[in-house]
Amino acid sequence: MSINYIILRNLKKNAKNYYLYVFALIFSVALYFAFVTLQYDPAMDEAKGTIKGAAALGAASVLLIAIVTVFLLYANNLFIKRRSKEIGLFQLIGLTKNKIFRILTAENFILYFCSLMIGIGLGFAGSKLLLMILFKITAVDVNATLNFSVDAFIQTMAVFLVIYVLIMLMNYTFMKRQSILSLFRVQSSTEEQVKKVSFVEILIGILGICMILGGYYLSSKLFGGDFTSMPELLMAMITILGSVIIGTYLFYKGSVRFIFYLIRKQKSGYLNIREVLSLSSIMFRMKSNALMLTIITTVSALAIGLLSLSYISYYSAEQSAKNSVPSDFTFASDQDAEQFKQALTTNQIPFDETRINVIQVETNFKDTLEASFRGTSSDSNTMIIGVISDSAVEGLDLPEGEVRLSGFSDILKTFLSFKESGAIEFKGQHDVIPGQMVGIEKDYIVSWYFTNGSLPIAIVDDSVFEHLKKDLDPEIQKESNTYIGVDIADQDKLIAANDIFLKLPLSQDRGNDSQLRDLNSQKQTMGLIMFIVGFLGLTFLVTSGCILYFKQMDESEEEKPNYTILRKLGFTEGDLLKGIQAKQIFNFGIPLIVGLFHSYFAVKSGWFLFGSELWTPMMIVMVVYTVLYSIFGFLSVLYYKKVINGAL
Repeated sequence: MSINYIILRNLKKNAKNYYLYVFALIFSVALYFAFVTLQYDPAMDEAKGTIKGAAALGAASVLLIAIVTVFLLYANNLFIKRRSKEIGLFQLIGLTKNKIFRILTAENFILYFCSLMIGIGLGFAGSKLLLMILFKITAVDVNATLNFSVDAFIQTMAVFLVIYVLIMLMNYTFMKRQSILSLFRVQSSTEEQVKKVSFVEILIGILGICMILGGYYLSSKLFGGDFTSMPELLMAMITILGSVIIGTYLFYKGSVRFIFYLIRKQKSGYLNIREVLSLSSIMFRMKSNALMLTIITTVSALAIGLLSLSYISYYSAEQSAKNSVPSDFTFASDQDAEQFKQALTTNQIPFDETRINVIQVETNFKDTLEASFRGTSSDSNTMIIGVISDSAVEGLDLPEGEVRLSGFSDILKTFLSFKESGAIEFKGQHDVIPGQMVGIEKDYIVSWYFTNGSLPIAIVDDSVFEHLKKDLDPEIQKESNTYIGVDIADQDKLIAANDIFLKLPLSQDRGNDSQLRDLNSQKQTMGLIMFIVGFLGLTFLVTSGCILYFKQMDESEEEKPNYTILRKLGFTEGDLLKGIQAKQIFNFGIPLIVGLFHSYFAVKSGWFLFGSELWTPMMIVMVVYTVLYSIFGFLSVLYYKKVINGAL
């Protein structure tokens, strides 16, 4: 029997087992090649000045290599163990380990490099689509074209050649360490099946749940003022991360078995066929899979959390731009405003103008400020804020002495907690004017230039404003005390007006800004981050889903004799499938649900630092991730169905 015949026979025999491995390999190569192609694409060079595209994609490609490498090595490890008996039989018929290794190397070479070529072809075909998506979400006006990059091809071949060498080294080490007898026991020894839940496991399970809940509790207090300095805040973050990760490992090591043990004990050990195939099977396997499931859960939570935060920023970009630049265009200089208005008039673009006098006043909030993030200021009760007259706000007429705060962002609420009402003091150069705060509003009236680091502005009665204006402290005033807002009457001409704004030689440090420019800038930055995180998240989702699927393939083949016995006892295919479906809900659902909880509490603790909207973007990300992840559970059920059909 020639080696070539053995290779061809093995490829045909194992094709049914390798199809998903080949798919995942092709998918990984396609993603990586498309990613690297974007890095070398000439269109990205034109966008470098705005979104630093090539540099960001280059950094992300390193993470992509790490994900793909770990996945391929792990998948190869599963498949080489599945073929341990076959390797043992080859040795029994007289083949040496070196000759068997050459056979496996040839098989892997054919599968690996055929998949590599197909993946590169698909990556090249999809690179233009990815480039179009990137330019769309980053609002970059550059034409996407299909370009084959020789540099990207060489880099992809080099990376996956190194991975191939690592796979071969793993196979060689595995074969050298195994005796003929141990090869026949590898598959059956890979799963630890301990039927009795010990007292130690119960303690481990309870400890794991407590550590996870403790991490969640600390995350809810992270920005609530309990941690008074940056070192304390950093230490709290490290504690949360360690507590949740270790707790997750202990959860899989003992908690799941303990919970299922309680369920089984409640039924006095009398389980129906569905419960035997689901609860009992998971109880006996969860412990040995604890490390793998912990890694999958942690990285899933990281991917969901980062994607949620980046989408929150992207989703909130429009509102953030309106908060920073309330009008279409804002100015703090009469000269620049007149220059822009003249250009609009010349180009026949109608506009409306708003002028608001804004003065800077030292204000004492000692009776209205409930709490602040200590460590940010030596005297957090006294701040310099902008003050405007109620006559500048349409429909507002405050009685003398009443004060409203406006422009109170979500992030500011975290660091500064104001009462709804209370006494405040305005300190002029000579006089101190008392006031009574009567409300807090989120509406932004003037641009960021007048808000001193996104602090709210105070709205007072016109008489109080005039008094403060006459008693100004010149040391704390802005270069300009006049907010000038220009709104385009015909929004269809907004882009043309923005082009005019960008071309004019306006001052760069005097509060001149464009809402559209600010919006595009945020979309470019956060859109790129969202694109990269989504790309990496999708790669990990597919690779981790495949790993769990491979594990289910192993389990199904190992449990096949049990299905044969159950079918002979009279249980129908439907009876067995109900148990298998419940099992897959647990196998895929537990890591997913735990990962979703981890990401929820992580995002909830600091989402306000990234945008103004939490629930909609976070729920969209979680739903999409759940749907895509569930596909692998569905595929596992289909594979089990095929195994059950072949059990008789």
